[in-house]
Order: sequence, then C-alpha cells, then structure tokens
Amino acid sequence: MATWNASSSSHPAASPSPRRLISYRRRTKATPPKRPSSESPPRKMRSIVDIMAKSTPVVFEQEEQDDDSYGDVTCEKCDSGDRDDELLLCDKCDKGFHMKCLRPIVVRVPVGPWVCVDCSDQRPVRSLSQKKIMHFFRIEKQIDPTEKSQLSQEETRKQRRRSCSLTVKKRRRKLLPMVPSEDPEQRLAQMGTLASALTALGIKYSDDLTYVPGMAPRSANRSKLEKGGMQVLSKEDLETLELCRAMYRRGECPPLVVVFDPLEGYTVEADGPIKDLTFIAEYTGDVDYLKNRENDDCDSIMTLLLSEDPSKTLVICPDKYGNISRFISGINNHNRFGKKKQNCKCVRYSVNGECRVLLVATRDIAKGERLYYDYNGYEHEYPTHLFL
Repeated sequence: MATWNASSSSHPAASPSPRRLISYRRRTKATPPKRPSSESPPRKMRSIVDIMAKSTPVVFEQEEQDDDSYGDVTCEKCDSGDRDDELLLCDKCDKGFHMKCLRPIVVRVPVGPWVCVDCSDQRPVRSLSQKKIMHFFRIEKQIDPTEKSQLSQEETRKQRRRSCSLTVKKRRRKLLPMVPSEDPEQRLAQMGTLASALTALGIKYSDDLTYVPGMAPRSANRSKLEKGGMQVLSKEDLETLELCRAMYRRGECPPLVVVFDPLEGYTVEADGPIKDLTFIAEYTGDVDYLKNRENDDCDSIMTLLLSEDPSKTLVICPDKYGNISRFISGINNHNRFGKKKQNCKCVRYSVNGECRVLLVATRDIAKGERLYYDYNGYEHEYPTHLFL
C-alpha cells in the first residue's frame, strides 16, 4: 500500500482519468411534429351561436302542402267551411262533416279514429215499410171491416155505452184517452218516425218498464217506499191507462211524430190536435238504482222512486229500451219563456203498488206544436239553464 502511494505521489504530472458527465434535465413539453410545407395552418373553429345566427331555417314543403289541402275542406252536408272547430275529417276519405250536420248529430269530438257513414260498416237508417213497422211495434192484427159489421147488436151496444160513459165523466176524470188519427196510412207514418229515431240510437221499443239482471229487481219498485207517499191512480184512470195500452197494441198511437232539429236533436211534434188532460205515453226503460247511475251520461234519466234511503231510490234509463216519451224535450227553468212552452207534465202514480210515470197534456195542443215538459218537476236538480 505504501509503495502504491509513493508511486502515485511521485508522478504528479500524470493526466487524470476521463469522467462521464450525466445531465438531470427533464422534458416538460413534447416537441411538435414537423408539418410538411405543403399543408396549410390549422383554422379556428366557429361557435354554435355564430353558426345558428347565419343559418337558414329548413321548411318542409310536404307539411305546408298538407295544411293547405285541409284548409279548403268544407262540410259535405251544408257545403260550408265555417266553424272549423266543429268540422270532423273522415280518416278514410278525408271528407269533412260538421258535427251538427250529421244524422244523428255528434255531441262531442270523438276520441280516436273516426269514419263517416259512407266509409263505416253501419248502414244509414232508411224509411221502414208497413210490414216492418207492424213487426217493430208488435201490433196485433186488426179485424177487417166486413168482420166488424158482423158483430152482434149486444156488443155494439156495450161499445156505445162505454164510449158514452167516457164523454159524460170527462169533467171529473183526471185522464182522457188519446184520440189517434183516423187515416191508417197517417198512423203508420207517425210510427215510422218513431221507429227510425229509435233505430238510429240503437234503442229497442218497449211500452213497459224493463227489469234487467244486474240492475234493480222488480221487487224494489214499491210505491210505499216513496218519501212522503205517492198518489194512487184511481180506478177510472187505471181503465183509461189500460184502454190506451190496448190501443197501442192495435197500432192506434197518439197523433205524434218524431222530428230532428239541428239544435235540439230529436223532438216530438203534434200531428193532430190533443186535448187537455189527455194521456200521451208512459215513461219506459230500464229500472236501476240511482247510485248505479250517478256518473251515467244518459240525458233522459227519469226519477221513478224517491226513497228516504238514497240507496233505494230508483230511476228509469231509456238508453236501451224506450218509447216516444224518451224524445219529448224539456223546458228551460231559468228562462221566463220556458213556462210558456210547457204543454204537458210528468206525473208519478202508484199503480197496483208499483211506481209508474205518466205523461199528460196540461193544455190543448195544436197540430205542429212541439211537446215540452218540466224536467225538474220533483228534485229541481237538472241543469236546464242550457236548454233552448
């Protein structure tokens, strides 16, 4: 070791050994790649606000054509394009129809697709033949005049006695039998209007109260449950009622016709003179509890029984079965002219322990006059302020 030190110290002029230098510098930024000289410099992108400010809105020509095509639509019935909010377009033929021009009229705008009568499977109501009218009302076959002449004198005397008694007791009787038109063809035309109206609404003819399973049974119709009591139909009035029902079965109906009004819908007009206190018709239909019909949209529900217990109150619903009483209009209780239009009334009687509703004339009715009665004769809850 001493020798090495001596030798190293003995050569002070000798050159030192070479050393390697190490750099500790870090690369903080990547070197951008070289771009060929032929490529252009990058552009600055525009904002979406600048693009939308200078853009032109796109217009669909097809939508404009559709709007223009429906703008010229007119009603096929009245050839008018007014009241476009009431104009219905058929989904098949694209034809327009006013809701009030259709037969029957459309009360509210249909929900979903709608097709007109020509495009639907339902056939329009046509005038009924004599044979169909006889079958519709289940009219009994009448006796020929030759057979009537062969009646015995005793039977003829009985008929005269019965007719004379009706005339003599007119003042003290509450009800009078109806007087049908003498012309048989005229009576068939009158019944034809009723049959057409019932068929158009899908209602079957019935001159009696109907009791359907699932609704109120016949045992629930008891007049003794009436709040405050119900007036009993007298024996003579009951005979008049049965006489008129027999006349109905023979095809002898009161001189009434069902006509259609664009504003009031189906209504009833007198086709001949009707005297005061004349029996017109009995209000018929399905008998049901009021609690089951509180949210019903039927516009012709009639009260049959007002009970102390609301759960036992009964109503007549002529939406499936009914007669001409279903089309008699009501007056406006909030209009001073409404009472002047009223010419008949609705009266509830107890007939053999059951409740019945009868329509009776309150004054003489002339030919061509429409029939009106007060819907609020009992409860005063029907909204008649919208009536004409």
